[in-house]
Amino acid sequence: MKRFSATANIIASPDTIWEIITDAKHYPDWDPGIVRIEGTIARGEKIKAISKLNPKKAFPVTVTDFDPGYRMTWTGGMLFNLFKGERTFSLTENGPGSTDFTISEEFSGPLLPLFEKNIPDMNKPFREFVEGLKEWAEGGHRRKKSRR
Repeated sequence: MKRFSATANIIASPDTIWEIITDAKHYPDWDPGIVRIEGTIARGEKIKAISKLNPKKAFPVTVTDFDPGYRMTWTGGMLFNLFKGERTFSLTENGPGSTDFTISEEFSGPLLPLFEKNIPDMNKPFREFVEGLKEWAEGGHRRKKSRR
């Protein structure tokens, strides 16, 4: 197994953060690593993520876990789980108006050794993701909207 993650304490409610991370259209406004998300982020839906790491390739995933305000998982990979990636977004309320947020991705499957050397280190992009989310959730979105 290969795993990456990043965590931040965000001064915003889980509902506010959930609203942001399920709004596909606005990911490029706050996530510095994303070009766009295609599709609707909801349970069972297939979406495509186009990242700045590889903007010519869309990464198709299915939203396999969707527990509003708590947890969401995007799963992609090969048939029969020969190679699988699972990106999980976890939210834990940490008192009124404060949420601990974690994004993690785990790669697994019998073919992982063949693909492992091609998997980029996601620790820096994940840190940038949580920093962008934190700024947006804590009010950056209001400042950016007012400039438009």
